[in-house]
Amino acid sequence: MLYYLHLLSGSFIGFNVFRYITFRSIAATLTALFISWILGRPTIALLRRLKMGQPIRGKEEVRHLADLHGSKAGTPTMGGLLILSALVGSCLLWAVPTNRFLWICLGGTSALGALGFWDDYLKVVQKKSAGIPGRVKLLVQAAVALIAGVLLLGSPETGREASKLAVPFLKSVFRIELGWAALPFFLLVVMGSSNAVNLTDGLDGLAIGCSIGVALVFAVFSYVAGRPDWSSYLFVPHVRGADELAVFCAALLGASIGFLWYNCHPAEVFMGDTGSLALGGAFGLVSIAIGQELLLVLAGGIFVIEALSVIIQVASFRLTGKRVFAMAPLHHHFELQGWGESRVTVRFWILSLLCGLLALSSLKLR
Repeated sequence: MLYYLHLLSGSFIGFNVFRYITFRSIAATLTALFISWILGRPTIALLRRLKMGQPIRGKEEVRHLADLHGSKAGTPTMGGLLILSALVGSCLLWAVPTNRFLWICLGGTSALGALGFWDDYLKVVQKKSAGIPGRVKLLVQAAVALIAGVLLLGSPETGREASKLAVPFLKSVFRIELGWAALPFFLLVVMGSSNAVNLTDGLDGLAIGCSIGVALVFAVFSYVAGRPDWSSYLFVPHVRGADELAVFCAALLGASIGFLWYNCHPAEVFMGDTGSLALGGAFGLVSIAIGQELLLVLAGGIFVIEALSVIIQVASFRLTGKRVFAMAPLHHHFELQGWGESRVTVRFWILSLLCGLLALSSLKLR
């Protein structure tokens, strides 16, 4: 809402800064960060009073990881509420409220956060690691992706651009002449991203630390995509109005940094599915909005690797009866190989940073 202060620039020129996306993006980052810091302690205290503690896993899994994570049982979960509160609050303050892309991404992210909240709540109440049935999760994720795809493809302003697929490091833009048949691809992107972050969320600070780099990359690409001059110069598909998503991604960046303050080892709170499903969904929604779905594979390389490790493990066991990894997702494999939790987390952060830098380098290496 603060965007409209620029209308007062006639009486005071300083109000003109509220027009600029760069200024509002930086402000959104700092606002989300401070919201996270301010609400962090009260939120954690409330979750403790309500006994929203993280349930331990099933007996078979605990037998392998009890020595590593047994002490974490009871740590408050649903910390994703803190991320969502900071994200929504910051966006409402600094983004243009009439922007179509903003509401598609903010609405979809909030819906997936609500799905994760219900899943976390059932786990706490039932005191089991299983919450909502997997098929129900997939159905809701598919519905969110479907609605977002319909809103993008059905709009005269965004439908034409939504059918474009940009390939990192190539100047050309491939046009998918599928029309509404492009929806299954959107479903794959949003569902895959949401579940990949969910699978990565297994160690203190791991998923949220990797999310910081992805949010920064998409903040940059959203800004470039929305600028006709920059997008033309850098051979990035121009999507009118998409630069406002830079504010959304910047708010997500600040919210992630703020949450990491409380989630770093030893974690005072876990994001739970409330945060992981929402974060992954947010990245997927932004990527389809600006036509950079393949960039998400590069920037979110750690999430992709973690998801692939689970797919490979399951496929190998069902086909051959043997396991490729000591345990999946991959971060648990390295733990069982003797790596400490902090070592695994920091090294995955480093790899995530490299993935982000590689993604950003694709702006010029074309």
